[in-house]
Amino acid sequence: MSENGLTLDALRQMIDQLDTELLQMVNKRAGLAQQVAKVKMGALAQGEKPVFYRPEREAQVLRRIKERNEGPLSDETVAWLFRELMSACLALEEPMRIAYLGPEGTYTHAATLKHFGHAVNLAPQTTIDEVFREVEAGAAHYGIVPVENSTEGMVNTTLDSFMQSSLRICGEVALRIHHHLLIGPATKRTGITRIYSHQQSLAQCRKWLDSHYPGVERIAVSSNAEAARRLRDEWHAAAIAGDMAAELYGLEKFASNIEDSPHNTTRFLIVGQDRVRASGDDKTSILVSTKNKPGALHDLLAPFHRENISLTRIETRPSKEGTWAYVFFIDFEGHESDESVARVLQEIESETVYLKRLGSYPKAVL
Repeated sequence: MSENGLTLDALRQMIDQLDTELLQMVNKRAGLAQQVAKVKMGALAQGEKPVFYRPEREAQVLRRIKERNEGPLSDETVAWLFRELMSACLALEEPMRIAYLGPEGTYTHAATLKHFGHAVNLAPQTTIDEVFREVEAGAAHYGIVPVENSTEGMVNTTLDSFMQSSLRICGEVALRIHHHLLIGPATKRTGITRIYSHQQSLAQCRKWLDSHYPGVERIAVSSNAEAARRLRDEWHAAAIAGDMAAELYGLEKFASNIEDSPHNTTRFLIVGQDRVRASGDDKTSILVSTKNKPGALHDLLAPFHRENISLTRIETRPSKEGTWAYVFFIDFEGHESDESVARVLQEIESETVYLKRLGSYPKAVL
């Protein structure tokens, strides 16, 4: 008997009834999504392409779901459920093709599914540059690339790609990184002589490896998924990778959560062709080159202070235009349509050599 006096059979009948009602409501929502698609198509001008995916709208929905959640499911769990529901409904309007830094089983693969859900067509690419090119060419609706890790810092290849690309940032997603030492069915546990992984993962597990495998060769490969794949043919090797790679290649977790930092997190950016409207809780990213004069950096940052705008990241990269010239990548809170942000950008544009607006986008919800 339950706390309110119901038998097991009665509880199961109630669950069955709720499941039926949930199924009806889910399909009703899907039908409304199809109607939205028809309305959008009917309102298009001749030659205009429809835009079905609205990052700001999805962020608003997920925030509202988390705010209204009363449990017992956690806010993250209900947001994940609705993320997958919206992904399936969006696929009825237009299946999206997403380019990401592959191969299958990488952390970027996991971040892609976390942000877009499973009802998308995935297009793994071998380099970050290829992700950008795939979206620029129109072969993919959006791309997703890593931009920074909480322990290893910025991904410079991504920053450099923004210098050359016309794409805009449309969103972000943060992924908690858990590294595992993986072994294959044929691996001799006491005979491990080499460990494969991506160079950043090896760096993020450096202290653990020094303590547990000080004399074992560490070999950097193109991705954690590639490291996991290699174990199929080697009995004396192990790999550092995540849950997705372990599941994809049928590997055993010989040691779990071996990352040196318990808060190891990687931030990914979604890149696309479209401008994103304000969602109510946004970030903006810019690329700027200042004049070579004393106090240039102070002058660059002063407008943010006057307008009380919080910077979330500032990074420096060498400019391609000349020796000892630098470009600043700046992330800050707010949307470029906000009056205060617009004033800052206008002032910066008038005082600097170069300003590129990379985009405004919703803060990560999941």
